[in-house]
Amino acid sequence: MTETTARAGGSLEPARLSGMAAVHRRIEELLSLPRRPVVLGIVGAPGSGKTTLADHLLERLGSRAALLSMDGFHLSNAELARLGRRDRKGAPDTFDAAGYAHALGRIHAGESIFAPTFDRRLDEGVAAGTWISAEAEIVLTEGNYLLLDDAPWADVFAHLDEAWFVGVDDDLRRKRLVARHMRFGMTEAQARAWTLDVDEPNARRVTASRSRAHRIVEVDDLP
Repeated sequence: MTETTARAGGSLEPARLSGMAAVHRRIEELLSLPRRPVVLGIVGAPGSGKTTLADHLLERLGSRAALLSMDGFHLSNAELARLGRRDRKGAPDTFDAAGYAHALGRIHAGESIFAPTFDRRLDEGVAAGTWISAEAEIVLTEGNYLLLDDAPWADVFAHLDEAWFVGVDDDLRRKRLVARHMRFGMTEAQARAWTLDVDEPNARRVTASRSRAHRIVEVDDLP
């Protein structure tokens, strides 16, 4: 992991993976490493396609891979309301980042764990929604804030063997977000307002952390 360690501090420009063929080659290289499991973080701004990429890799790899989603560590809507953060759900302080880091640490140490998932239709996390086996060769984890260097998010980054930042055109990314919000019940006006007022500040913070990634992924041929 010499190259990934050298790039982790952002001192070098991250290498690029252009197209799915390059992505698949890098996955096979990671799978050839001696440690198990390899923990791969897939990072990007809201609407970048990171979840779609993770789902594609999970399907391609089958039983060799498992997925831990950052979204499973959303604070509940009731807790967000109590804290006065419900109207900006998705910001860094609306997640149990310490719990997420702890789960990643257990996975990285080779434990099998139950882990939470996120139900978009309920807009809530689901406790123990998935089982992540120690037999997995690679564990994918995807989310917005894996590259942040402030506590407690820095502990998340510490458990990644490699981190990819998914790059995408901002106009396309915002268009995807509006469509997603409408698909889950918002009016077009509400979707555009949420994208501008909530998603975009988060996107700027995520993008500012991209230099910590080991690879920049640029794909327009995702199946």
